[in-house]
Amino acid sequence: EVEISSPSAIMRVVTLATCNLNQWAMDFDSNIERVEESIRQAKAVGARYRVGPELEICGYGCEDHFLEEDTSRHCWECLARLLEGDLTDGIVCDVGMPVMHAGVRYNCRVFCLNRKILLVRPKLCLANDGNYRETRDFT
Repeated sequence: EVEISSPSAIMRVVTLATCNLNQWAMDFDSNIERVEESIRQAKAVGARYRVGPELEICGYGCEDHFLEEDTSRHCWECLARLLEGDLTDGIVCDVGMPVMHAGVRYNCRVFCLNRKILLVRPKLCLANDGNYRETRDFT
């Protein structure tokens, strides 16, 4: 419970854009175009934070392609494309993609703002039951 005792207290409102994109496995060109359009739409409504789906750059269902280094490399190329223009100016973009570090694959969120990467955050709890076997592809 928060109590505001000062009449001069100011409440700040932040607009958050969540994106449910129709991404296809290994369709990097079309996937990044949809990511870019979602950022444009988020900015158009005044959002300051845009969060996209898990593994949105390469698509979630890449299966054995996650084991190929090219998949991660193409994701970095797409992210570089995002950072080249002004799309990330003034909005935090939370983008999902696989990341290789020290020879180990991670399912990550990459946070960007003003044409720079702020943070790379690996997923900590991987789905490993039912239809999901994320530990097969990621650490």
